[in-house]
This record gives sequence, structure tokens and C-alpha cells, in this order.
Amino acid sequence: MPALRVPREKAEMTKRLLKRLGIYDGKRRPVREGDHVLLPLLDPDKAPELGFDVLDVELPMRPERQIYRNLESVLREKLSPEEMKYVRRYDIIGDIAVTRIPPELKHRRGEIIEALLKVHPFLKVVAVKGFHRGAFRIRDYSIIWGERRLTTVHRENGVQIKVDLSKVFFNPRMKGERYRLARLVRDGERVLLMFAGVLPYALVIARHRKAEITAVELNEDAVKLGLENIELNRGKLRGRVRLIHGDVFEVVPGLPAFDRVISPTPKGVDALSIALGKAKNWLHYYDFVHEDEIGGFESRILEECRKQGKECRVKVKKVSEYKPRVFKVCADVELS
Repeated sequence: MPALRVPREKAEMTKRLLKRLGIYDGKRRPVREGDHVLLPLLDPDKAPELGFDVLDVELPMRPERQIYRNLESVLREKLSPEEMKYVRRYDIIGDIAVTRIPPELKHRRGEIIEALLKVHPFLKVVAVKGFHRGAFRIRDYSIIWGERRLTTVHRENGVQIKVDLSKVFFNPRMKGERYRLARLVRDGERVLLMFAGVLPYALVIARHRKAEITAVELNEDAVKLGLENIELNRGKLRGRVRLIHGDVFEVVPGLPAFDRVISPTPKGVDALSIALGKAKNWLHYYDFVHEDEIGGFESRILEECRKQGKECRVKVKKVSEYKPRVFKVCADVELS
């Protein structure tokens, strides 16, 4: 992840500047390194203009409660300590806030909306999310404030991503993971992206690397938005993105092998064999795994490597918590 290395005496001033530029990553902690401080960045492309070194380092994430400290500080003035226990995590997608309001706080809906607008004054829509439905994992949403729309343009990692939450799946919490993969890709690589959605992974990689990316997506609405997103970012992309509308399990067998395969696999889908079969050097395979079964998940990948006659090294990392003790994980598989 990107960080700016600045002298200690200039750290606070530089931090304020990064915030004004909108490129300070408040979800990670700055770290002291001798006479310097490493400040977490969102968009490293803007940082060289400041005259400091940009490094690729892992900085610690802030605790979950601190990520939403500002919202909680507003709500503490209005909610009782007992009610504060039910305050839930929320997401900002473009100018839309997506939240959950549990039954215990339904009578406080007005206060929650007011607090969100104080913390994020640019918001145009506040929506409450329901459950996923259908093969494409589309959520139900109820708009409780603002404009009657679920379409917006989300900005992350130097790209713009148009989404329609009523028609496609999009997870803004994977921003850091998308940037991590973009940093791993090398110029000139041929990359296969399975279950591509509206192209968030493809766009971020193409923004930072001169790679040839083939993306496959079945949801027709996601494909239409993906094509719009390619045009929306046309002048910013170093790499090229080819988007194929079709079922991964029907399209991918007819494709050649790729230097790197990325599979943001939907929950409940097993695409390990087909993804590994098309990877020459690297596979990044996502799945949802109970923490007690991560070792078994790694063993399953190694067994599939053996079946396909490939030598593999596997490193599994937790990406996010899906529910208690169940994590979205990524297996970084190196093939030799």
C-alpha cells in the first residue's frame, strides 16, 4: 500500500495538505521511521508533486471503531449509551451512503441521517441495505433520504466507477485489495479477470499498469456499465481492457493461458479448477472461509495444483470479515 515518507517536522503540515487534496488514507495509521513519518496515501500518482518519496509498505489499519469515529462523535450527542451499541457500519459509494438501521434504532432514523450528512456533506442519497438476491448477488435497497436513485459515480485509486446498486454488485471495501493487486501486476502482463462486475479490478490495474486485461462477466447490466467505465476513464488508463459478456464456465475454457488470473469469486461458487488451469505464473483466488478451515482451503489449492501437474506456493490472507469467524480471503498462488 502506498505511503509518503516525510521528515518528522513536516509530517503534520503534510498530513493536512494530503487531507485537503483528498488523498490521505484515514483508515490506516501513520508510522514513525527514525527521523521520518510514513503517511498513508490513497492516490500515489499525485504524491510525487509534493517532493517526497512514495513507498509501497504495509501500514496498520485503524481499529474498526475509529474508522467511524466522526459519525459516532455526532451520534453520541443524540443517542443514549445503550442506543450507541446498535450503531452499524456504513459504506460511502459515490454520493450515496449505504447503511443498516437495526430495529432498536428505527425511532432514531432522523438523527442517523442528520449525522451522516454532517460527516459527509456531499451526500445526495441515504439508503438502507437489505439482503442479496438472485444469481448476481444484487441487494435490495430502500432510499430513506435524498434523490430517488441508486446510480452514482464512485471514485477510488485514481479511477471513476459508475455503478447502479439496483442492478449490479459492488463492494467499496475492496479498494485497498484492488490497489494491492494493481501493484503486483507488471507492465506487459496478460491478465484474466473472472467475475469482472463493472470492472473495478480491471480499471484500477489498467490505471497503474500497462497490462492487457481480459475481463469476463455474465450480468448484462454490469457489462453495459463496464463498457461505460472504460470510456469514462479512457484518458487515464495505461493498460487495455477487453470485456467479454458471458458465463465464466463457458467462456474461459476457450481462452488461452494468462500470466496472471484474478478471480473475485462470488460466494458459493467453486471456480478454482478453471482459474488455476488458465494461470501461468500467478493466481489470486478469493473465497469465503471459516477461520478454522483456512488450512484446509490452502490444502485444497495445493491438491488442485497437483492434479493439474503444477508446482505451487500458496499464501492465504484475510481480506475482510464476512460474518463472525468467517472471512473473505485471498489465496496468492505462485506457479513455477
